[in-house]
Amino acid sequence: MGLFDLFKSKKSESAAPSADKNVARHAKTAADKRAQNYDRMEALEALARVRTQEAAAALLKRFTFTIDPSITDQEEKDVAFRGIVACGEEAIEPVRQFIPKAEAITWPLKVLKELVPPERYSQEIVGLLESFDIEYVRNVEPKVHLVGELEHHPSPDARRAAERFLEDVNESVRFVAVGSTLAQNDEASASPLCEALIAEESVRVKNRIAEGMATRGWTVPAACREGVARVLPREWRLTDEGKIVRR
Repeated sequence: MGLFDLFKSKKSESAAPSADKNVARHAKTAADKRAQNYDRMEALEALARVRTQEAAAALLKRFTFTIDPSITDQEEKDVAFRGIVACGEEAIEPVRQFIPKAEAITWPLKVLKELVPPERYSQEIVGLLESFDIEYVRNVEPKVHLVGELEHHPSPDARRAAERFLEDVNESVRFVAVGSTLAQNDEASASPLCEALIAEESVRVKNRIAEGMATRGWTVPAACREGVARVLPREWRLTDEGKIVRR
């Protein structure tokens, strides 16, 4: 190694910690709701130029709070959004890690939708839902949003993922799970939907299952007919052929 190469190597080694330090400094400001608007915007713009996983993770934190006025809030989030998208594949893993822990996931999902093609987006949603169980969580919003996304991206994997949440402890999750299951338009879902209907306590969830089954003309499996007939809301009835119809 020549003298010039040695010098360049040492210079590169010393530059890396400096770059990391700058990202950390800008990340702290970008995530500080109490910082001055212009300081925070400057930090966001600086992070957007870095285009690394670390920068993407730092930019994602801007989606964890809102500020006044709303136009400034929108401008800052737009900068964060564009900066993360500009990271390309580097941003995907930070987004995957961010979503399950986020209070709200509208912006992160917009980012993910920009980063991957439609067919992969559906698989990403299914993969994200694997980190959620059907038990109680303090903040149910991410789960509701992700299960609801399956409605717009039908696939066999999406159907299986949606069906799992028909048994969730949260009524809002079960409600969107019914919609996403029905949206798959696969009569293989008739059995889990009917089992969910029999176990369900929420009238609006029962009605959504009944209406969805009736609209599609799906047949109630023989093993479920007695139970379904017993628990159907009053405006519905079960025919001898196993169809749910309005009275």
